[in-house]
Amino acid sequence: MSRRIVITGGGSGIGLAIAKRHLAEGARVAICDEDISLVKRASENYEIAISFCADVSDSNQMKDFHNNIIDEFGGVDVMYANAGVGGPAGPIDEIDHNEWKRCVEVNLFGAFYSASWASGIMKAQKNGCIIFTSSTSGLFGVPNRSPYVAAKWGIVGLTKSMAMELGDYGVRVNAICPGAVSGDRMKRVLSMESKASGISEDNLRRVYSEGTSMRSFVSEENVADMAQFLASDQASMITGQAMAVDGYTERTV
Repeated sequence: MSRRIVITGGGSGIGLAIAKRHLAEGARVAICDEDISLVKRASENYEIAISFCADVSDSNQMKDFHNNIIDEFGGVDVMYANAGVGGPAGPIDEIDHNEWKRCVEVNLFGAFYSASWASGIMKAQKNGCIIFTSSTSGLFGVPNRSPYVAAKWGIVGLTKSMAMELGDYGVRVNAICPGAVSGDRMKRVLSMESKASGISEDNLRRVYSEGTSMRSFVSEENVADMAQFLASDQASMITGQAMAVDGYTERTV
């Protein structure tokens, strides 16, 4: 039977790259994204079973998405709690409180809503896999990015706690921690950090790439490689791990 894959933030970037991997395997894939244009484009270009517009930080919208999945799939085999936002950049004493709250709500609360729902389904099934998208920012401190870093550290803690809770039910829980991933989102992050730090975007880009052993940014496909592995039978004894895909970050900005 085809595996049932659910991906939040699946309309573009890492989420869409993961979706395409599983579609190539013949899986049934459900995605949600806050941007309706991305949802429509993904639905038009790929054979996605469920394409849903939802804000992951809104528990009621996520209930609607989850109910659609149960109606269509009857369960879920792999849950990717992937959706996230970069949040504000700036000194801790200058960050707007509402922007802080929004960043944590999307990155941490949003991940919790889908993971907690999937865990109940998977416990009943006695199998399943939950994969969070954290960040290398969830492993290190980063100046001027405190709300994003706090949320991504929270995801690592959630990963380890859920892995301990769900192991008896045959459910694995892991987090992927990408480094600087090439793409539109990283361009926005660099622009935001440049304004906050006064460092040019070109210099920030060089610091990010030179701050890794591989002297390179990560691609969405690099992250999809790890996601595909963690969701596979080859990773059957891997759980509770925060797996960096970053070319090894030696220092942070």
